[in-house]
Amino acid sequence: MTVALVLVSHSPQAAEGTAELVRQMAGDVEVVPVGGDASGEFGTDPERIQAAIEGVEADEVLVFMDLGSAVLSAETVLEMLSSERREGVRLVDAPFLEGAFSAGVMASTGADAEECVEAAMEARTARKLHDQG
Repeated sequence: MTVALVLVSHSPQAAEGTAELVRQMAGDVEVVPVGGDASGEFGTDPERIQAAIEGVEADEVLVFMDLGSAVLSAETVLEMLSSERREGVRLVDAPFLEGAFSAGVMASTGADAEECVEAAMEARTARKLHDQG
């Protein structure tokens, strides 16, 4: 099974930049940024999120969200998906950039969705400065 990532951010630039970073390290993993509202301003757009999820070719889709209403929009979309598609979609409660990066790298190794989610969750507690206790 293949894993794709959908990155939902209030900012088009944040979504695009995170997708670019993930692609640099994850190679052929399908990463779809969905930033901003329908007019390209700050916000979220459930219709664009749904189109992104339905448009990926992977068997499993991990959705990363940046802030509160992105989560609400993604949850709304999840309810609107067919039950068959919904089974392969997971909303991931992990840091947006670090979580997506970790999941993308894992997906590039052929890992399944569960392993990718575990890697994303570990990003929550990963220390950035190792010399400070």
